[in-house]
Amino acid sequence: MFITLQRDLKSAPLPVIDDPRWARVVARDKSADGEFWYSVATTGVYCRPSCPSRRANPKNVQLHDTLALAKATGFRACRRCNPDGPSLEAGNAAMVADACRRIEASEAEPSLAELAAAAGRSAGYFHRVFKAVTGLTPKDYAAARRAARVRQGLDDGASVTAAIYDAGFNSSGRFYEKSTGMLGMTPSRYRAGGADEEIRFAVGESSLGTILVASSRKGVASILLGQDPDALVRDLQDRFPKARLVGGDSDYEALVARVVGFVEAPALGLDLPLDVRGTAFQQRVWQALRDIPAGRTVSYAEIAGRIGAPKATRAVAAACAANAHAVAIPCHRVIRQDGALSGYAWGVERKRALLEREAVPSDSAWPSTRD
Repeated sequence: MFITLQRDLKSAPLPVIDDPRWARVVARDKSADGEFWYSVATTGVYCRPSCPSRRANPKNVQLHDTLALAKATGFRACRRCNPDGPSLEAGNAAMVADACRRIEASEAEPSLAELAAAAGRSAGYFHRVFKAVTGLTPKDYAAARRAARVRQGLDDGASVTAAIYDAGFNSSGRFYEKSTGMLGMTPSRYRAGGADEEIRFAVGESSLGTILVASSRKGVASILLGQDPDALVRDLQDRFPKARLVGGDSDYEALVARVVGFVEAPALGLDLPLDVRGTAFQQRVWQALRDIPAGRTVSYAEIAGRIGAPKATRAVAAACAANAHAVAIPCHRVIRQDGALSGYAWGVERKRALLEREAVPSDSAWPSTRD
């Protein structure tokens, strides 16, 4: 009898409050969704771990390894977390991805009302979710896509007029109002490969090595890190092969000093106008990077999820590698899923040093969702 009783005690399930999965329910851990479910006897519902409903008394909770077991309780599915279907976060990401495809496929820029109606949401809700997922408003995303179309048309040899209309502008006047902001220069100069564009630059020194800062008329176009000043200048020449590089004066060197100061003390912040040139996808990634607070790290997969492209982890990594604005667009705050630092265009040791000097107490963590 003693042996039988001992066997029964060993096979008895843990009280819910002692089960490590309960801590994930309390934390509303989204990464636990799909791994298990739980049901609440007093409300007669079953939920996913990340359910935003008020926390249940663990005495009334049962944990289930599969959705089928949760359904077998006879309870109904929670209306807030929809445990039978995709999570709210996954649904929003799919909604935004569909909207992005609509924008990319449309010859004329769709209105906010049209995009919201297609998604079956109010304009206000759609706008808020779109910006939370991509880091851009629908209008900004559409503008980035149109700019990419113009650049592609000019790169393919189309006339300026043809590139303008192929990108969806219904008048050349409207395009020229925005052309410098979209291309960083006039269309004809862009088509000539940036010929005669003036890029000012200066070099400074920091504890991480040499820093080169370069600016166009629009803003800071590059922040490069390295050990050899000459190598950084050659890198700049490769990035702007037809531009006219001009050494900065004492006033410009003061801007370099600001960048150096930020590298040494990230808490100072770095509020500078940037001339960011990239594809619409790259700009979505770079905007998401700028939203990461100093001292926090996120994975490439999390960034992919935040911009509505959860399967584009490698493309996110490529966008990080293409970033020309060291520290200002903080790609050093993105690490691998397993916590490894992964690569960094300016050296892993610099990445480690930047993260160490940005370290802050853990209670100010970057929230997993945005309001």
